[in-house]
Parts: sequence; structure tokens; C-alpha cells
Amino acid sequence: MGSVDRPRPAKKTAKSRRNSASANEPEFVQLLTPEGQRRSHPDYDVKFTDEEYRGLYRDLVVTRELDAQGTALQRQGQLGLWPSLLGQEAAQIGSGRALKPQDTVFPAYRELGVQWCRGLDIISAFSLFRGVDLGGRDVAADRFNMYEIVIASQTLHAAGYAMGVAKDGAVGGDDGEAVIVYHGDGATAEGDFNEALVWAGVFNAPLVFFCQNNQYAISEPNTRQFRVPPYKRAEGFGLPGVRVDGNDVLASYAVTKAALDRARAGEGPSLIEAFTYRMQPHTTSDDATRYRDEAELDYWKAKDPILRYRSWLEAESLADADYFAAVDADAAAEVRELRQRVMDLPDPDVTEMFDALYAQAPAPLLEERAEAVAFRASLDEGSES
Repeated sequence: MGSVDRPRPAKKTAKSRRNSASANEPEFVQLLTPEGQRRSHPDYDVKFTDEEYRGLYRDLVVTRELDAQGTALQRQGQLGLWPSLLGQEAAQIGSGRALKPQDTVFPAYRELGVQWCRGLDIISAFSLFRGVDLGGRDVAADRFNMYEIVIASQTLHAAGYAMGVAKDGAVGGDDGEAVIVYHGDGATAEGDFNEALVWAGVFNAPLVFFCQNNQYAISEPNTRQFRVPPYKRAEGFGLPGVRVDGNDVLASYAVTKAALDRARAGEGPSLIEAFTYRMQPHTTSDDATRYRDEAELDYWKAKDPILRYRSWLEAESLADADYFAAVDADAAAEVRELRQRVMDLPDPDVTEMFDALYAQAPAPLLEERAEAVAFRASLDEGSES
């Protein structure tokens, strides 16, 4: 048969993507506009003390500064890689503060803000990307699993764990355990993600899928990934789905809290799409100028999650210049301490890659270990001669 010419769809430009994003904004759950004005919502609200409201601002600022130091350290050759969360702080801090101590987190590889909210030592993220170890934490005690580099695989891990929580009867009230798994918009195109939705839905697992839709799966925009927003996909698996303004820390908290409460009560899984934007490249090995322009970046900078929240705090007289200055000073101190700790991390011994694999090491592994030790010793001898 001869070929048939078909009209090709017009290529999506950065401007058309911005217009598309703007057109979708009324679907948000939003409690705080980009201008810092409080909005009401029939299903979601936040009522904190003044101190708790101020605490969220500190979380946002400190997380941003620590993240910026990660980028700086990589550029200076101190880290092998760094995946920045710049622009996504509200989604992570809002959802992270909605967690209870008994809840379990399955992160991807960008969840520094969530790790901060859990009160964990964030040096583990930096030691991982420095190549010192694989994270070096007791994940069972922390209830915060290791960063996952393989896209979407953590969704299946989380689904299986959450199914176990349900089978153990650890749900059914406020003291029940909920599980949350973080992933990006790119993960929704993976088979693991869709299989996790199937299993979580069928087995009524107490699991919250938290999709940080930062508009790009590395270099591919949403228009190249799906035809309907991720939150709408939940319906096909029998789950409730909701889209929240991911640059609104209050809305991110309220929506996540509702989903976690529902999971703890034994009402099953749900999917949250936090509509946000990654202001930095995908990682420090990426060049974002190849696939997005400055106008698009400027459009999203106007929706900066920290600026809008600060505007609201000021308008409500919840914080003043002295408080903001104190937060900046705290963040600077945290950065100085972090930087020194990263520089002080010891180089791993060559044997460590063998010693943490098996409780009872098999003979071939022991032989490889001995060869590695001998090879390392030969290098040391050569440097002395």
C-alpha cells in the first residue's frame, strides 16, 4: 500500500506550554495565590499556630539553601552529581510536614526537603552523591528509605510495603500507618508505576502516590509524556486523584494530610499530582537551555513558592524583617556546617563494596575481595617507590 500523508500536529513551543499550564490552573487545589493572597476551598484548609506558620517558612528557606549548596559542591568537584529541587520546596515541605512519626516514606532522588522534615541527618544524601556510601542509614528505624535512582521502581517497593502494612492490621485509626511514595511526572510512563497502582488499588493498600509534576521528565515536557494529567489517571485504577498547586505550601500540606488520614483509616490509596516546576536542570549533568527558554523560566519564577509564602506572612503580620533575617542566618549556619561535614567525609575503603553485600559471603566474593585488596596495596607500593 502507498503511504498516506497526514497533517502533523504543530510543535509545542515554550509559549504554548505556558499557556497550557495557565489553562490548567483552575483545576488546582490552591490556598495561597502567587501574589500571596489566601483563598478558601470547600474541601481543604489549614489551621496552624502562628509559630507553625513561621516554621514552614524556615523549612522552605533552609531546604533551598542546603540544596543550593549541593549544586555548588558538585560544581566544585566535591560531589559526583546533584539533583536540585529548586522550585519544588513547597510540594516537599508541605507534604513532609503532613507525615506522622509512624508513616513510612519511599523517596525518589530529589526529596531533600522531605528528609529535612523527617528530622533525619541529611548528610546521607550528600555522602551518597559523593560516592562515600549508599546512604548509610537504618531505613527501618528512620521510616525513610534510600534514594531510588531507577525511575518508578520505588512505587512498586512502596506498594508491596503498604500491602504488608494492611495485612498486619496496622491501619484503621489515627494511629494507623500510612505510606507515601514520591515520584516525578516521568515515572507515570513507566510500567512499574502502573503496576503499583494496580496492586495498591486491588489490595486497598494505605499508600499515597505523590507525583511532583515539575513539567519535564529530564528533557521531555508533559506534552510528550501523557494526554491527560497524572491525577486523572487514578480513576482508571479505582483510586481518588487530586491536583494541587505544588508551589503552595499550605495547599500541599492540606491535600497530603487528607490523603494520609484516609490511608491510615484503612480507606485505601490515592494519587496526588503536585503541579510545580523544576527551576534548575534535571541534574548537574543536564543542560536545560537545550529544551526550555528563559521566558518559560521567568513565568515560573513569578510563582516562586517562598516569595508567595513570605508575602502572605508579611500581609498577615505573622513575621517581620527581624524574623526573616534570623531565618537567613540560620540557613547560612546550616550550610556552613553541611559543607564542612561533606568535606570531612572519609574516602571509603576498597573492601566496603564487598563487606555489605551478604551476611555470609560466598567464596567467589571473598576471592574478589582479596584480589581488590592486593591490587590496592600494589598501587600504594608504586606510589612510595
